[in-house]
Amino acid sequence: MNETARTAKPDKASPDTSNVTFIPGAVPPGRKKRRSRLWVWLPVVLVAAGTGYYAWSQYKASISTAAVVTQAVVRGDIENAVTAVGTLDSIKSVDAGAQVSGQLKVLHVAIGDKVTQNQLIGEIDPATIQNRIEIDQAELANLLAQLVSKKAQLVLKQANIDRQRNLVATRSVSQSTLDQAVADLAAAEADVNALEAQIRKQKATLDGDEVDLGYTKIYAPMAGTIAAVPVKEGQTLNASQTAPTIVTIADLSTMTVKAQVSEADVSKLKIGMDAYFTLLGQPGKRYTGKLRQIQPTPDIENNVVLYYALFDVPNPDGDLMISMSAQVFFVQSAAKNVLVVPSAAIHSTSGSRREAADGAPRKAEVAVVTSSGATEMREVEVGIRNRVNAEIKSGLKEGDLVVVGSGSDGDATTTTRGTGNRSQRGMRMPPMF
Repeated sequence: MNETARTAKPDKASPDTSNVTFIPGAVPPGRKKRRSRLWVWLPVVLVAAGTGYYAWSQYKASISTAAVVTQAVVRGDIENAVTAVGTLDSIKSVDAGAQVSGQLKVLHVAIGDKVTQNQLIGEIDPATIQNRIEIDQAELANLLAQLVSKKAQLVLKQANIDRQRNLVATRSVSQSTLDQAVADLAAAEADVNALEAQIRKQKATLDGDEVDLGYTKIYAPMAGTIAAVPVKEGQTLNASQTAPTIVTIADLSTMTVKAQVSEADVSKLKIGMDAYFTLLGQPGKRYTGKLRQIQPTPDIENNVVLYYALFDVPNPDGDLMISMSAQVFFVQSAAKNVLVVPSAAIHSTSGSRREAADGAPRKAEVAVVTSSGATEMREVEVGIRNRVNAEIKSGLKEGDLVVVGSGSDGDATTTTRGTGNRSQRGMRMPPMF
């Protein structure tokens, strides 16, 4: 109790030392301050450690699924078809040509005109043929006149024979005179027969020239549309060797699609199967028909064997024209409003490479991403399948995410929903908070 605290006097050499009174049993102020700071930072350190652990666990979980591309199972239409390219042509066409030579005097039609059967479409100058007919008629009249004279001579020869026979019977003339009379009668009969033959020939010539005169007027052999006019009015036509074409008439009410099918696909086609095509200018419109014919003779181009498959489509509005290019599809199988997944998601199993004898769906496997983010394999039954999509009979439900491929190192998980092909890309590293 008598002890007094000593107050240390500051040394002049240590100007920074302050006056400190030391009380026995007391904690220095500096040490107490350091302890309080440690308690303040301890919760911050724990929160940071917890956040880091959570981020690292999420990152490790995302590594296993980040490098995959997924797509949702959707409902839609699917078909398996043989594709080909083809051209359009009229179901029936005919070339109306000139059967006689001469100048095309009048042409009554133009390209695009619609004509009916037996309608007059052109006329050839008939002057030359009319002159030939005049000559034929005059020659025929001359032959008919000669025939009258020959028949009169024949009657005379016959009467002479009768007289000579009577004279021979009375021995007034010799037998040689009667023989000469018989010979003259035979000659007269031959002359009559010859003239009759010439008359028949001349009549045939006259009839032919009259037919040719009728050919100077050209009529439409069928109803249709004028598709081509290769000649001009006033042009001279020579029909001595081939019949020059005046117009081409086509029936455009029904069009024929002539598709080129490769030899690898032609065995898949069956007469009567459904077919359709689209045009370059109308890609969204389908024209449907039934396969009518597969021509047995192929067309070989650059060592590629192509067979022609034909089917017909109606053309009531005249939208389809000759030589249009068509993208043709021969439908082998089709289904509507079924579960569809990309074909890339299907993995074959040991028994899926061939269908059962009763036509049952094929077995296959699909990788599915579960709600927890894990990936599991599911067995499914595959129906119709093409190069893009496949029908799922069972094993999946609408909305399931199936794995269709793996992404690159710089890509994130790609998820596609709905029926489109658009994808959304995110960052591989999950958010920190």
